[in-house]
Amino acid sequence: MAISVRVSDGNWAVSAVTHQIAGGFDCAIKLSYTAPEGVFTHEFSHSSIFASEREAVLGGLLEGMVWVQLKMSKTLSV
Repeated sequence: MAISVRVSDGNWAVSAVTHQIAGGFDCAIKLSYTAPEGVFTHEFSHSSIFASEREAVLGGLLEGMVWVQLKMSKTLSV
């Protein structure tokens, strides 16, 4: 079973989807942020393997939220 979750507010959104893999669970993360210069989107997998789907989806959301925070503060430029 996969857990899928999406969190958004105004001009940003983060979604996370878990996948069962050898040794536990992985999480695919998608984020988007609308800035004056246009829409920034990024997709990636979490670098960790988690023991449960709950840990994987929470880890994915946290990682995505950190990316959005860094992008909004102009700390991160990709």
